[in-house]
Amino acid sequence: MGKMEDYIKEVSQWNKELRDFLESEDVDKNNELWHRLDNFTDIMEGIAGPLDIQELEKIQEQVDGLHSDMENYFTNRQRVGNIYMNEPYIAAGKHVLPPLPYDYKALEPHISGEIMKLHHDKHHQSYVDGLNKAENMLQIARDKGDYNLVKHWSRELAFHGSGHYLHTIFWNNMNPKGGGKPSGALLKEINKYFGSFDRFKAHFSEAAKQVEGVGWALLVWSPRARRLEILQSERHMLLTQWDTIPLLVLDVWEHAYYLQYKNNRGDYVKNWWNVVNWKDVEDRYLKASELKWKPF
Repeated sequence: MGKMEDYIKEVSQWNKELRDFLESEDVDKNNELWHRLDNFTDIMEGIAGPLDIQELEKIQEQVDGLHSDMENYFTNRQRVGNIYMNEPYIAAGKHVLPPLPYDYKALEPHISGEIMKLHHDKHHQSYVDGLNKAENMLQIARDKGDYNLVKHWSRELAFHGSGHYLHTIFWNNMNPKGGGKPSGALLKEINKYFGSFDRFKAHFSEAAKQVEGVGWALLVWSPRARRLEILQSERHMLLTQWDTIPLLVLDVWEHAYYLQYKNNRGDYVKNWWNVVNWKDVEDRYLKASELKWKPF
């Protein structure tokens, strides 16, 4: 009986250490790992006395399952470059080209090694260089208080920034052993909104084929609607950067100010600062900052 009690104590301590570790890594509380760990915690906290063999075997199954889940989770996160890390932020102009998570030829025959090398080493690198230049030039503008070229460099910031961020997602969205269909929570969400995986696949494929000019098809999560959606993006952006979350926004469409300020948008912008709800902005920041991708 003493050995069993020691085992339960060890498992309980491991459970606590595992929760602390997930907390330290900022793993999203909606992640399935947390749900499984919460269920296991309830089981451990519900132990009121000695266990029989069957109860002990069930706990051992839970422990083995959690061990396996943890190994798979962090192996996958490490592989795709999206592991939650406590790393320093990227200063202006310091972005770098992320390495491919596989060899250039690994996706053949579907995508040739020649294309992958050119796409990654040349095209993606050009977006990294363009983003760094735009950030550096905007830093100079802030230092000098000279914003005459802010429109130009904001366009460059959006185009090259979205090119860099989308390609970083793109490389990791592919894998030599990929294909098939998703499973688990993602498949449930796809079926819930699109009706089936086949309907989702057809919609996404048509969005990709029909996007005007050059651009992207994207499956996105909408925090406001709390569901998935499929979007198109021309070029890389329309003066925005993908993979970012809005914190503070200002509507400068004419309907937002024209009845009061006529064509004097400057006064509208100046006076708008008097009504900014910084508590709301801070709340959005605190929630958004919980999400941390590996920096590049």
